[in-house]
Amino acid sequence: MKIAAEILKRAGIPATPNRLIVVDALSRAHGPLALADLETMLPTMERSGIFRVLTLLAENHVTHTVNDGTRSLKYELCPATDGHHSASDHHVHFHCTESGRTFCLDTPVPRVALPEGFSATAANYVVEGLCPSCK
Repeated sequence: MKIAAEILKRAGIPATPNRLIVVDALSRAHGPLALADLETMLPTMERSGIFRVLTLLAENHVTHTVNDGTRSLKYELCPATDGHHSASDHHVHFHCTESGRTFCLDTPVPRVALPEGFSATAANYVVEGLCPSCK
């Protein structure tokens, strides 16, 4: 919980028990988690409470969301927890079609040349296939 408290403090978010619990779970995760994953991990918290914390964390750039094509938004802690995104926040994800797991890859999202007048604020790049465990 010490790491969770520090993450919230750096983001300027008051530490409440629910926030500490959710941030702690995200910090121990080995990849992005869906709301349903957190519900299973945190049986003492209600779904609405977890969702409120996730929304607050995303609004304050503590987490970012991943749409991996499963119809379930996934959340993960941003590497930069000071409210300033870095290039490492925008990385490629891999979704295993066998196990259903989503992995963060240490690969930046490729640059896309946009037509004049367009301005990108985020990019979501997901590769699908089989992870090493399922291959």
